[in-house]
Amino acid sequence: MSDKITLQTKLSYGLGALGKDFACAPIYIFLMFYFTDVAGLSAAFVGTIFLAARIIDAVTDPMMGVIVDNTRSKFGKFRPWIVIGTLLNAIVLVGLFSTHMFEGTALYIYAAAAYILWGLTYTIMDIPYWSMIPALSSSRQEREKLVVWPRLFASLAWFITGTYGLHIVGELGNGNQGDGFFNVAMLIAVLFVMSAFLIARNVKEKAAPANAKPVAKFSFKDVLTIIGKNDQLKALIGTVLSFQIANLLVGGFAIYYFSYALGNAELFPVYMMVAGIAEVAGVFLFPRIAAALPRKNLWLMASGFPVLSCIILLVMGFIAPANALMIGLAGAAIKFGVGIANALQTVMLADVVDYGEYKTGRRSESVIFSVQTMLVKFAGAAGGFIVGMGLTVVGYEPNVVQSAETILGLEFMMIGLPAIMMTISGFIYQRYYRLHDGFDKEAEELRAVNVELVQSQAN
Repeated sequence: MSDKITLQTKLSYGLGALGKDFACAPIYIFLMFYFTDVAGLSAAFVGTIFLAARIIDAVTDPMMGVIVDNTRSKFGKFRPWIVIGTLLNAIVLVGLFSTHMFEGTALYIYAAAAYILWGLTYTIMDIPYWSMIPALSSSRQEREKLVVWPRLFASLAWFITGTYGLHIVGELGNGNQGDGFFNVAMLIAVLFVMSAFLIARNVKEKAAPANAKPVAKFSFKDVLTIIGKNDQLKALIGTVLSFQIANLLVGGFAIYYFSYALGNAELFPVYMMVAGIAEVAGVFLFPRIAAALPRKNLWLMASGFPVLSCIILLVMGFIAPANALMIGLAGAAIKFGVGIANALQTVMLADVVDYGEYKTGRRSESVIFSVQTMLVKFAGAAGGFIVGMGLTVVGYEPNVVQSAETILGLEFMMIGLPAIMMTISGFIYQRYYRLHDGFDKEAEELRAVNVELVQSQAN
């Protein structure tokens, strides 16, 4: 079968990401706000359940990867789980934004259960979705072209959600945010399910060669081997996790920063609009940037732009507080870097799949791509935990004027912490990751021989 991916496949796969990210963007952008300011939960409690849910994911995400890799059906091993997971997650999404209908102890129990269940059902769909990429083509160039489609549509979903989300909530709720969030969740659930069936119809993995050996099934114990022996996967985990924590910290604090530190909530949609456009531009330009620049510099560029964003906000505070132009520039800088990083990390994971097959002798797309789902969710949880605890520590109180100390704390958590985490991400990448130009088996074997030769000479 040809390694070339058809336009229909690219478009259908991209539209699948549109529905998928419409379903998760409100979680990462608005759920903390919804829980604290609409449902009435304490920020510390919300941050704690965010983190607790991700500890559960540390086990369930790799388990889902094993289940997908062990699936054998006439529809392939990915598409059945995409449909099943979407149907379940769509139901839970609506239930999650029904939290404000509860009170007292039931409110806290329901919120925790609904959020944990959301993470579990999202896993069922997200892992097979991204795991399909290596199975659609073995060509790195085709993978890079394909990745642009889901990342573009995903960025579009985040752009619309961040820029117009609160406005749509207000319109659909007739001014009642609780009703608005619930109605938006209902609308998203329908679009989400439609996108999953589009993938099931039009996106098909490559058939295994007729003379291929039967693939042995994976056990959960194999996950430890797959991750433990793959040093490049570990490097990628450190690089992406620190980057995404920083990214989601900004996303989590932004609405509080603009509403209370700058005293103008109207600046939030401005920031998100410019940021969303920049993220789409970063994803769209990724193949050209990757072709023009050495691959080893791309992640440093991706993490450098968010640091620049933090510097712009810091300078703005001294020379032009709440300046819309500088806020727009800051939003553009961080999300242009995020756009590049989101496209690049998916290509890097596909390379790590190839490398892992060389290291362990077994190919495990879903187990390795489960790490991506786990990282995004854990980064969101870590960011949410830091946001929740941070708001509590700095003395934040919903819907009141904040003290000078609280405003200073909000500024540090919006500017200082993300800059530190982005710098750490760039350092880990520069120091430990080496599959800059994809995985070349012959080059890896030669490198291993050279290492052994150097070690023998040293002895």
